[in-house]
Amino acid sequence: MKNLILIIAVFFSFTVNAQKIYSVQHDYQADVKVYAVDHEYQCDLKVYKVSNSYQAGKEGLWFFTDHDYQADKKIYFVDHEYQADLKVYFVDHEYQAGWKNKSKQHLMF
Repeated sequence: MKNLILIIAVFFSFTVNAQKIYSVQHDYQADVKVYAVDHEYQCDLKVYKVSNSYQAGKEGLWFFTDHDYQADKKIYFVDHEYQADLKVYFVDHEYQAGWKNKSKQHLMF
């Protein structure tokens, strides 16, 4: 039974996306450098900001935490697209969120 619980825990640790986000003040503090694009076709990930932490977890549903220790990932918003590891577009509806460029998924795990 203990082995089964361990296997399930390991499985979920690899399949859950890091979607609790903290926005840092300096680029050297960040796990990922992010640029918010103006148009959906330019992005790697379409993001919808959720209002509760329990809503975070699906790809592109981000909850912004108040403290860095609460976050799964720390991001820094860069001023120029060429500086970014990940380009995001903020959408108006939850169902619109998700990856457009799946090769960048590793950045949010």
